[in-house]
Amino acid sequence: MIAIIDYGMGNLRSVQKGFERVGCKALVTNDPQQILQAERIVLPGVGAFRDCIRNLEQGGFVEPILKVIAEGRPFLGICLGLQLLFSESEEFGLHKGLGVIPGRVVRFPEAMREAGEKLPVPHMGWNQIHLQGDSPLFNGIADGSNVYFVHSYYVKPDEPTVVAATCTYGLEFCAAIRKDNLVATQFHPEKSQTIGLQMLKNFAEMKG
Repeated sequence: MIAIIDYGMGNLRSVQKGFERVGCKALVTNDPQQILQAERIVLPGVGAFRDCIRNLEQGGFVEPILKVIAEGRPFLGICLGLQLLFSESEEFGLHKGLGVIPGRVVRFPEAMREAGEKLPVPHMGWNQIHLQGDSPLFNGIADGSNVYFVHSYYVKPDEPTVVAATCTYGLEFCAAIRKDNLVATQFHPEKSQTIGLQMLKNFAEMKG
């Protein structure tokens, strides 16, 4: 079973429908015990970092998340679900994250330009990813594929080896990570059409 964590923030039904479209059953749950019993876990996220961390803590999800990751079960973070895995974020002040991946979450600079034009923040829409190393999430995915982003902040891992894909928007940033059984994306696979659905299928087939 794939468990999608419902902590009050995230496009949960969209993620669930994505898995259903590739023939995989996924349960949206706000029960920490179901998270502990699931074979695979998905942490989506939309909104402010500090609010998401608070909701995870108040919902009793932090310990189950850390436990299933440590046990080696496949874990997928999406958008803010990627950022929450890091040590800290500078969004609306400095806030501690789950600390699974050493590094920080920082905001895009306001003065970014491309071809003389100012780039808007948030970074919203389709953009190419460039694959780094080997990640089971990207099986059958071509380098340079276009995926869908919506974000004003990006992650800066302390360890370059965890970077599974990069993207360029004013600067080159980390678009996906992989560490053992854990994969996470800054973009939205569930909104990335055929390519994103292939990623969800790949995650459903990942070995723990």
